[in-house]
Amino acid sequence: MAAKTTATVKKKSEFAKYAAEDKAILITGYVILGLFIAAIIVPIVYIILASFIDPITLQNSGLTFDFSKWTLTAYERVMSNSQIWVGFKNALLYSVLFTAISVAVTLLAAYPMSRTDFIGRGFFNTIFVITMFFGGGLIPTYLLISKLGMLDSIWAVLIPGAFSVWNMIIARTYYMGIPKDLQEAAEIDGATEMIYFFQILLPVCTPIIATIAMWQFVGMWNSYFDAMIYLNSASKQPLQLVLRSILIQNQPEPGMVSDMQSTAERAQLAELLKYATIIISSLPLMIMYPFFQKYFDNGIMAGAVKG
Repeated sequence: MAAKTTATVKKKSEFAKYAAEDKAILITGYVILGLFIAAIIVPIVYIILASFIDPITLQNSGLTFDFSKWTLTAYERVMSNSQIWVGFKNALLYSVLFTAISVAVTLLAAYPMSRTDFIGRGFFNTIFVITMFFGGGLIPTYLLISKLGMLDSIWAVLIPGAFSVWNMIIARTYYMGIPKDLQEAAEIDGATEMIYFFQILLPVCTPIIATIAMWQFVGMWNSYFDAMIYLNSASKQPLQLVLRSILIQNQPEPGMVSDMQSTAERAQLAELLKYATIIISSLPLMIMYPFFQKYFDNGIMAGAVKG
């Protein structure tokens, strides 16, 4: 108790040292940060609670903590729907493969860009940066995917966006922050470029690898546009397209509301299914984030050290 009191007094005394202008700025910053946090937390809490409440009660009375009005109907129907599981499996497969391909391509491309002795380094860096601001557009990209014979295949989802110039720049900057002594010691021991890269450099790049992997996994998990454009088979569609049909088009998958009698009951259950589907589709990201969070500071701050 005494330790807590001492810490509190210390914090108050530190705050008292600030000038009036600094205190105002600090308090304003805390208020804005609190509003941002509330804007994120409140909708999440609402969606979680709404997914358990009886649709009629939710529509008429809103949220309630009367547990007799709660139900697992939405989760039962979502979990029993085969298309949900097919979409979940596809989304997980696409996200894992896309992350592996993207991280591999990004790290391999960033390494030569980080070497000052690489001939043409400035030229290639310029070409890469230009692609960040200018692209061919949807129609040329669609025609290219069609000519390559990748329409209605998983490669149409995985390949086009696998290389991210921004991630390459972050990885390049991280490489440049590693002491040159590491490479010189490897060369003295007779290590080749391949041995140095895979056995010495990559093990010390865990933070940036984890950061890029998390970015790419989340990006692919939340993506639906490429799949909507390039995939025609329902068996290949990811969960995001199923979720889109429920959230945007208000069309639950067949079998999820087929036994409901009235149009009003079907609409109420469809509303409830939205919340349950959002929760289920967000679970992988919620589970993954705590394991990757510890790498974010080192990985993201690498771009602020040297560029």
